[in-house]
Amino acid sequence: AGHPWPYIASMGIYVFRKEAMDDLLKQHFPTANDFGSEVIPGAKDLGMHVQAFLFDGYWEDIGTIKAFYDSNLNLCTKEPNFSFYDHKAPIYTQSRYLPPSKLMNSQITQSIIGDGCYIESSKVHHSVIGLRSLISAGCTIEDTLLMGADYFEQSIEGSVPIGIGEGSIVKKAIVDKNARIGKNVQIVNAKGVSEANCEDEGYIIKDGIVTIVKDAVIPDGTII
Repeated sequence: AGHPWPYIASMGIYVFRKEAMDDLLKQHFPTANDFGSEVIPGAKDLGMHVQAFLFDGYWEDIGTIKAFYDSNLNLCTKEPNFSFYDHKAPIYTQSRYLPPSKLMNSQITQSIIGDGCYIESSKVHHSVIGLRSLISAGCTIEDTLLMGADYFEQSIEGSVPIGIGEGSIVKKAIVDKNARIGKNVQIVNAKGVSEANCEDEGYIIKDGIVTIVKDAVIPDGTII
């Protein structure tokens, strides 16, 4: 029968009738700040019909960078904790009308590739590659979450384009949206740092995971 769960946690998902919600927030708890500790217990005390649904499917608290990173990378495994390919519970994503991804002379293993990506002559292993990601020639991407980009851009000579520049190496990292990684950059946590706040330089490190912040520009030849 298996072992019982050691605890029950709130998923933070609530369903209300509109009329009940209006009554609770306007009449009974106009100054409340939290549903879980104020509104819902208060509704029960008022005699309203309150009940819980015991959900035993996949759920993950991704409130930390490490948890967010681990949950995303777990999707790359052969038998992930959550499957996008369950015919009984299909997942439908937002339609963005993007072209399919184009992979040129690249080696892709154990990875997920989003729409609209262009990957040229690179190696990608155990990584999630987000929408519109550009990975230039000669790159190595391992154990990494690339968030992708919000838009395609026309290359401008002399500037660092959105994406991963030629010859760069990215390992055990998160690269947020619209980041510009120059040529021959190494994002590998070279010094083995556990915690660092270098947001002014375009990155932070938490639990040994390097995160390149949104819209950051990392110059050519940088080693992190």
